[in-house]
Amino acid sequence: MPRSQRNDNFIDKTFTIVADILLRVIPTTQREKEAFTYYRDGMSAQSEGEYAEALQNYYKAMRLEIDPYDRSYILYNIGLIHTSNGEHAKALEYYSQALERNPSLPQAFNNMAVICHYRGEQAIQQGDPETSETWFDQAAEYWKQAIALAPSNYIEAQNWLKITGRLKEWL
Repeated sequence: MPRSQRNDNFIDKTFTIVADILLRVIPTTQREKEAFTYYRDGMSAQSEGEYAEALQNYYKAMRLEIDPYDRSYILYNIGLIHTSNGEHAKALEYYSQALERNPSLPQAFNNMAVICHYRGEQAIQQGDPETSETWFDQAAEYWKQAIALAPSNYIEAQNWLKITGRLKEWL
C-alpha cells in the first residue's frame, strides 16, 4: 500500500485529500501525477525518519519528473537526508544539483554553509587553521547567497559574518 494511503494523523490525511483533489482538477499528465505521488510519499517517509524508504521514493520521483523546478525540491530533500545521515559530501552534491535547477533556494545555500562551517570547526579541532579558514570562507559565500535571497532569514549567519569580519567584504 502506498504511504500516502497509510497516513495516521489528521494533518497528513488532510494534505493527502487536498493533494488528491488537486491532482484530479489540475491538468497534469499521468507521469506528473505519479512523480508527485512518489515525492509526497518520500516526504511522508522522511518526516517519520524512514530515510531509506524516502530515498527510494525520491529516486522514483526523479526518474519521472521532468520539470527542473520540481526536480530541485526532490534533490534538496535528498540532500537533507544525506545531511541527517552525516554524509556531507553527498549532501553538498545534491544541494548543488538542486541549485543548478533552481538558484532561488536559500535553504540549500544555508545548508551548504552549515556543512562548510561544521567542516571548518572540525579542521580547527584537528589543528589545521588554514583548512578551517578555507571552509569558513566557503560557508560565508554560501550564507551571503542565502541572505541575498532571504534578507530577513539567517540572523545567526548574519551575526557570524559580522563577528568574523566577513560581512565587510560583501557590502
